[in-house]
Amino acid sequence: MSREKEIYKVTLIGSAGNAALLTFKFIAGVMGHSSAMIADAVHSLSDFVTDLLVLVFVSISAKPQDQSHDYGHGKFETIASFLIGLALVAAATGIVVSGSTKLWDWWCGEQLETPGWIALWAALLSMLIKELLYQYTARKGRTLDSQVMVANAWHHRSDALSSIGAAIGIGGAIWLGQRWTVLDPLASIVVGLMLVKVAYELLKTSVGELTERSLPEETEQEIVEIIQSFGDVQEPHNLRTRRIGNRIAIEAHVRMDGQLPLTIVHERATTIESKLKERFGEKTHVTLHMEPVK
Repeated sequence: MSREKEIYKVTLIGSAGNAALLTFKFIAGVMGHSSAMIADAVHSLSDFVTDLLVLVFVSISAKPQDQSHDYGHGKFETIASFLIGLALVAAATGIVVSGSTKLWDWWCGEQLETPGWIALWAALLSMLIKELLYQYTARKGRTLDSQVMVANAWHHRSDALSSIGAAIGIGGAIWLGQRWTVLDPLASIVVGLMLVKVAYELLKTSVGELTERSLPEETEQEIVEIIQSFGDVQEPHNLRTRRIGNRIAIEAHVRMDGQLPLTIVHERATTIESKLKERFGEKTHVTLHMEPVK
């Protein structure tokens, strides 16, 4: 199965789970009078929307390079990760505002309704399903080297975490009595703040790639070591690196004996390129500028 089809398969499984969960959560939240569960349902809705984003952008990023995109379309996968981060920010903002409004009403003396058991059962079911979806999607994302799948996996994990917060708030409000119904909106606020942290990490990574941030220092050092492993090559310098979706681009200047025939120099450049592609993937973009030793 091709990489694109595998990503489609994993994402469709996740979207089916999200569709079922968000429907059940909304019903449970309304019937169980739980703001925490309704907030959790909104989070599942944002999960479903991001699944659609993945399906759209992965099909674009899988296209080969063409006249208008010499380096391929991999950055569209990064754009999808960025949009997932924004979706998380939007979901988190709505959840925090809604929970804060309920908390203020309670502070002003309004009596909050005790959540129903159906809301608690919905939270527990969501915890189980979303954690399973996280494990499955994250494992496949790492195997396929797909940033957007890993980002989507964390969306599943954040939903599982939000369901834990919702379960604590709902369960506490049910078992501790009317005086503790405030735990329900408090739980929804905690859930929202957790989502903000996850969204920040996703946005930081995707913005870094969109602004051409270099690869980590340890990766660049490994690239230099691979180039220097050839005894007739000297002084690798002007190294430039970046990510393009699930691929990386490497540019470097290296020096060789200026008296060598061009065919020998070309052969060595090809060998270095093959070695780098063997380590970082066949679709790695490698550009080597060969210079004579000074």
